Amino acid sequence: MSESAADDPALLCEEARSLAENGAAREAALLFERVLALGDTPSRAQAALGLAVVLDDGGDVEAAREADRAAIATGDPEYGPRAAYHLALTHERAGEHEEAAPAWRVVVDFGNPAYLPPAHLALARLADDAGAFEEARGHWEAVLATGDPEYGPPAAHDLAQRLLERGEPARAQRVLAAGLRLIDRDGAPYAYARLAVALGISYLDQAVGAFGAALGDASEPADPEVGPLATELLARTLPLRGRGAEAGEVWRRGLADPGVAGQVRARLRRDFGDEDADSADLWWEPVVEQAVTDGTLPALAGEAFGALDHMYALLAVRRAGERAGGAAEAIGDAVRVPDGYPWGPLLHESFAERLRLAMGAPPPERPGG
Repeated sequence: MSESAADDPALLCEEARSLAENGAAREAALLFERVLALGDTPSRAQAALGLAVVLDDGGDVEAAREADRAAIATGDPEYGPRAAYHLALTHERAGEHEEAAPAWRVVVDFGNPAYLPPAHLALARLADDAGAFEEARGHWEAVLATGDPEYGPPAAHDLAQRLLERGEPARAQRVLAAGLRLIDRDGAPYAYARLAVALGISYLDQAVGAFGAALGDASEPADPEVGPLATELLARTLPLRGRGAEAGEVWRRGLADPGVAGQVRARLRRDFGDEDADSADLWWEPVVEQAVTDGTLPALAGEAFGALDHMYALLAVRRAGERAGGAAEAIGDAVRVPDGYPWGPLLHESFAERLRLAMGAPPPERPGG
C-alpha cells in the first residue's frame, strides 16, 4: 500500500474487512482503530462498526459495545443503525433485555427501513413480556406496515394471539390476513401454515361468541327454534379450543331447559347408533350420554374395552381347558360374541398374547374360527 493509500480511511476499512473475513482478526482490529484515530472522517462509522464486530467475535463484548456506541454517535444513516442493531443483539444474547430496549429504540429513531422491522418486532416482544399490550401492539402494527416478508408474519402471529386472548377474534382475523399476504406459500410453507391455523382458530373463537350470543343469558330459556342447534354447535366447538368443561355446562344447561331439553338430548345422542332402536332398557345409555356431555367418552371407551378384555381372557382361558358340551359350549358362545364387531379380532389377539406370556405355550386357535 502506498503512503497516500495508507492514510485513506476507505481503503483502510476495505483492507481491514478483507483481513477479518480471512481470519486475521487482530490485524483487522488494528486497521479499524487506525481509521478511528484519523478523527471525524466519512469512514469513521464504518470503522467503528467493523471494530465492534471483530471485538465481539473475539469475546471482548464490552469493548465491542463501546465501538458500537462510537458508530452510533456519528449519526451515519447506514452504519449508525447497524451498530445499534449489533449493540442490541449483544444485550439480547446476554439476556440483558432492559439494556437491549434502548438500543432497539435507537435503531427505530434512525428510521432506516432496512432495520425497522426487526427492531419493532424486538420492542414488541419486550413490551409484551412486560405486560404492556398497547405498546407492544403499536410495534407489531409497525412491523406489519413495513410489509416485510420475514418479520411481518411473526408479528402478525404474535399480535393475533394476544387479540384472541382478549376476545377480539375479528381483529385477529384482519391481522392474520395481512400477515398471510406477506408470505410466499411455496417459499415459506411453515410460516404460511402457522398463520393459516391461527386464522382458523380465530374463526372458531368468533363462532363460539356467536353461538353463545344466540343462547343468551343462562337464566333465560333458550329459543325453541334455534336454541337446540346453538347448544349443540357451541358444545361441540368449545372442546376444539380446549374448553371441554364449558362444553359440559352448555349441554347440561340445554338438558335442564324444559322447552328444548328433548331436542337437545336428541342432538346429544345423534351419534349413538340406530335412532329407531328401543334403548329405554339399556343400562349403559345414561352412562354414555353423561360421558358425551362431560366430554369423557374416550375415557369411557377405554374403561369398557379394558373390562371386556379382562372378561374375555377369563372366559377364553376356561374355554381352552374345558371339554365340549354343557358349560363349555355356553362359554364358547360367549367368547364368540365379539366376532361380529370390527374390534373382535384385536380382542382375540390380546387374549392370545396374554395366554402365551402366562403359559409359555402357542396360543390356541380362535374359538369358532
